[in-house]
Amino acid sequence: MTSTLRTLTVPLDVGSSSGGLPSFLVRDDILCWSRREAGLVGYGELTRFNATGPERFLEADIWWRHLILEAEITDHVELPGTGPVAFGSFAFSKTSPHVSRLILPELVIGIRDGRAWATQLTFDGGPLTEAGVLASVDRWLSGSNGEESTQGGSDVGLSPEAVAANGSAGYLSHGSLSEAKWMQAVADGVEEIRAGKLEKLVLARDVVATLPAGVNAAEVLRQLAARYRECWTYGVDGLVGATPEMLIQVEGRTAQARVLAGTLDRRDADGMDGSPMEYAERVLAGSDKQRHEHEIAIDSLTRQLAPFSEAMNSHSEPFILELPNVWHLASDVKAELADIEGHVPTCLALINALHPTAAVCGTPTLVAGALIRKLEHLDRGPYAGPVGWLDAAGNGEWGIALRGAVIEDANTVRLYAGCGIVEGSQPEAELAETWAKFRPMLEALGIKR
Repeated sequence: MTSTLRTLTVPLDVGSSSGGLPSFLVRDDILCWSRREAGLVGYGELTRFNATGPERFLEADIWWRHLILEAEITDHVELPGTGPVAFGSFAFSKTSPHVSRLILPELVIGIRDGRAWATQLTFDGGPLTEAGVLASVDRWLSGSNGEESTQGGSDVGLSPEAVAANGSAGYLSHGSLSEAKWMQAVADGVEEIRAGKLEKLVLARDVVATLPAGVNAAEVLRQLAARYRECWTYGVDGLVGATPEMLIQVEGRTAQARVLAGTLDRRDADGMDGSPMEYAERVLAGSDKQRHEHEIAIDSLTRQLAPFSEAMNSHSEPFILELPNVWHLASDVKAELADIEGHVPTCLALINALHPTAAVCGTPTLVAGALIRKLEHLDRGPYAGPVGWLDAAGNGEWGIALRGAVIEDANTVRLYAGCGIVEGSQPEAELAETWAKFRPMLEALGIKR
């Protein structure tokens, strides 16, 4: 054995599909990141790095840089996502006991712009050959599905308010707060805003899905990738979902982000005059409350990204992002990263500066964070934290873990959703918005409400 990481990347003949990544690539135990017909999947686990606390991003960054500094990398494809790749998921809160992690798989298969590749990773001293990589691909793809990694134990109590859903397919119970108590938390948050203590607050809630027949994580990922093609479908160590929000994407010296704030349930357009998009333009883009919430989010991100950039641009006006369940006000931001003391900032250094944004926390950040802990009665764990991947060249994609859930055991899934609260927020409307945001995961789990 050797402590030096060694990798070999070779071209691969893998067809794509209109529903995202080819379905045969997706397994229950997968590490996954995909959008449209592109993405990365990882198999096995070579090693991992765990961290908690306020320095979790920087500690992970140091670990990754040390790991790849002496690595022997042979790359016959040379695209973002080739060579050594780690998949990661980080806790939302610096105070959370939830363990943030970077996971280095044994094999990575990637697809981008119609090209596919496979990377084998090892600490062994034996030879790495193209034939060996292809044999590893065959071995992983022909093997039986693994069992989904789980987080937490199986001792999950069911609420007496549990609601049957879709017959035997599964049922829901409330999580940390009942609907009534969560709406009271929203009302309390609005009072804090009206008192001038903060401008925006993001409050989340959880529900628990119990599936007697068992959780099929691979099918959940396939459903999300096919239905939510404009989102980034992710699977990391039992955390699964499809996020519409990109915290930071780095390719070379170019960084991009997609900021969302302002939401409208598409079901609200039923029976309304005009086309659905005309309704969205009128109600969402024409709402002072929604536009104010969006302006706070975009200002938060651009202000935090500016010290790392030598040039930056974003939409002068937000656009409407159309998803199967909701419409969002969205803005894309693009920045040219600055050379700081001879180095371009890494993905994780940028995440350390950007997270948490106003889109998932509020503003001012410290006041909002403290109020979240007081009102939610919930440890968000990885919900609304960064999730994604990075490679040795500094490229990476890190979304915000939204529209997702944590698979807690073979039969239990905890779903999360949150809303931006401003002075004009109404508790009943915010509760309805959470159910619209739960919809992608409920559909993927086969649960009707």
